[in-house]
Amino acid sequence: MAKVAFLGLGVMGYPMAGHLKSKGGHEVTVYNRTAAKAEQWVKQYGGKSVPTPKVAAEGQDFVMACVGNDNDLREVTLGPDGAFAGMGKGKVFVDHTTASAEIARELYGAAKKGGFDFIDAPVSGGQAGAENGALTVMCGGDGEPFARAEKVISAYARACNLLGSTGSGQLSKMVNQICIAGLVQGLAEGLHFAQKSGLDIEKLIATISKGAAQSWQMENRYKTMAANKFDFGFAVDWMRKDLGICLGEARKNGAHLPVTSLVDQFYSEIQAMGGKRWDTSSLIALLNR
Repeated sequence: MAKVAFLGLGVMGYPMAGHLKSKGGHEVTVYNRTAAKAEQWVKQYGGKSVPTPKVAAEGQDFVMACVGNDNDLREVTLGPDGAFAGMGKGKVFVDHTTASAEIARELYGAAKKGGFDFIDAPVSGGQAGAENGALTVMCGGDGEPFARAEKVISAYARACNLLGSTGSGQLSKMVNQICIAGLVQGLAEGLHFAQKSGLDIEKLIATISKGAAQSWQMENRYKTMAANKFDFGFAVDWMRKDLGICLGEARKNGAHLPVTSLVDQFYSEIQAMGGKRWDTSSLIALLNR
């Protein structure tokens, strides 16, 4: 059992912190910008809530964070009330936010100056993965603190790997989102074509999902996409944030992402249609207009 703090109790962080307490058996302290959410978590799981990230980090073996973006991450880590001000020597800060590789490197440097360790560890699997404790965690950082953190992360992960030096976790999450963008657009076009052709969608998917076209997106989203229902997963607003990070990094490293750029534009059209909170499979809605 470890002493663990969790910062950020959104749709991902809330169940992740819950698994640390109920499945991992750890002593858990939580912080959330909206205090009522933290109190709700304590009522459900036990543990305790505190008023600032600094207080949350004090005396902990590990501090986990899962917030919205680079600015949110700076807010909970840096400054007099930030978690870094409360981190003990030799302890580990694990960031599950999907953010830039740049801020991962910035915070790694700040952690080293403070005498503790930093692991960038974005996750994949969405809300369902968080609730089921079956997330995939992509990590960047140093080997020894990762080995310690992995044992704690296992409470909500089915896979957790160190992929390289600091920033490698965030870069790997970018690859994940680039791949998903293309897959969802391909599935949307395939289903749209099938509907226009009068094919039986159930029989079609039962057949082609056994071949090379198979994907997680196909298995889990084809029914809702065919029914024009989009309240079942990762929101378009969040995906656009992530794709913006991918495209920004591509401008730095010289990668060419023509399909990703196009799909990002399609998602901007979904937002304009009022679909900011629709899930990413809503790309088919553009084709069915």
